[in-house]
Amino acid sequence: MLKPKSKSQPARLLSYGQSTSTPIAMAIAVTAGGTILSTLLQIINIGMSANTNHHVKGMTIVQLQDGSISPGKFAAPNEREAETIKRFISDSMIKMFGWNGIIEATENGENVTKPDRGIDIQTTKNSRKKIPTRAWEAAFALSENQDFRANFLKKLAEIVPSGVFNGEVQVSLVTRHISEPRKIKDGQWEVDYIATLVSFNRNENQGKGIAFNKTITVEAVDTPKLPNKPTELDKKIYSIREPGLEITQIVDYNLGKK
Repeated sequence: MLKPKSKSQPARLLSYGQSTSTPIAMAIAVTAGGTILSTLLQIINIGMSANTNHHVKGMTIVQLQDGSISPGKFAAPNEREAETIKRFISDSMIKMFGWNGIIEATENGENVTKPDRGIDIQTTKNSRKKIPTRAWEAAFALSENQDFRANFLKKLAEIVPSGVFNGEVQVSLVTRHISEPRKIKDGQWEVDYIATLVSFNRNENQGKGIAFNKTITVEAVDTPKLPNKPTELDKKIYSIREPGLEITQIVDYNLGKK
């Protein structure tokens, strides 16, 4: 006697136990496929992140207050790179002691040069003399503590030739050597600045030079913040103090120190 044929069993998909109905099996297959795809995507993302980290390791991008972008790195609040200190001192000295009788300005969106009328300063002898506008602006690199900046401007006014403002005289500071910064204490350094101050006039184009050898002390300070609607002077002061440094002392080189 023939045994009745057993009913055909549904196909077993992803099942090692009891049979699983086709709709359920299909759902499991879809879910598993999604899991595999998700895992693959995660692996790809990890690979991309590792590749990106390989190229940007140690790099930091900093957006400055004026909107520009600059590379940077993490540092303690009172730490400054040696090159930053040297460049700050060089730029400040050249601007304070470079007098050519002209100023650069912006008019109607264009850069123009015009005669420098100078800035009136009361000297230590209670007289009034002029100093170049660029020197006055650059002096914002000096500390205000103990009226250092104000006293410096008074003495500077006493040595600026009046011929600077009528085109008769031009003075340039030629940097010869800047020593590596010597750390005095946290956030304070001193640098030897060796240069020559050369003056020219219309009758003597070869120029006359005098030694300008100083030991300059600088300190770390906070970079100033620009107001919402900065003036041209605000922008210049910001650019001068952007390195986060200020000059606290200028003395003759070797004066009781070497």
